[in-house]
Amino acid sequence: MRTPGSGTHADQPLVRAGPPPGAARAGLILLHGRGGHAADILALHRLLERDDVAALAPQAAGFSWYPDGFLAPWTVNAAGRDSGVSVIDGLVAALLAEGLPADRILIAGFSQGACLACDFLLRHPRRYGGLAALTGGLGGPPGSDWAAWLREDRPLSGMPAYLASGDPDPHVPWPRVAETAAVLEGLGARVALHRLPGQGHQIGPASLDGLRALVRQVAEAPPPAG
Repeated sequence: MRTPGSGTHADQPLVRAGPPPGAARAGLILLHGRGGHAADILALHRLLERDDVAALAPQAAGFSWYPDGFLAPWTVNAAGRDSGVSVIDGLVAALLAEGLPADRILIAGFSQGACLACDFLLRHPRRYGGLAALTGGLGGPPGSDWAAWLREDRPLSGMPAYLASGDPDPHVPWPRVAETAAVLEGLGARVALHRLPGQGHQIGPASLDGLRALVRQVAEAPPPAG
């Protein structure tokens, strides 16, 4: 299978695990980090130990979603980010078409993938099932102002978001993670912010537990009345 979307990251490999989305309790889009591989991040699906969750993991062209660090000026990374966001948008559309409602779709990523997931939520805000940003945050240089993206209707409408990162982290400063949490809250998300001293730049046991809890919350939620 190949990735949807436009630009550099379109028509790249897409790997899947779990049941068909139409038979699943939830759908999980997993985004790898710089230098990573879709098959590696898809291993998280096995660690979740849930056979009722469908998982999709797209591969970035050249194993990187964008060329520079996520704190670089927007124009430096714009082409890669735009293409990556379009891939996520296409995967969401595919899950919807296969019968999963938006509030059963989770978007999760590590490092670059976490940053891309946050950027997607900023540009395509609606009430999804949830966000897990593991060691990442919104892209842009220090001093970036996201006020123009905030909306009075708070379109995330109580969507759970789990943000976890080590502190210190050699690539992701904690203040940016906290800034990201504030922006998501401004859009209406219910954010759980987890600072993990000494974790390093990885998905540690505590982060994995947070992801498991988020997936369980969405997959085991009762269907809407009526």
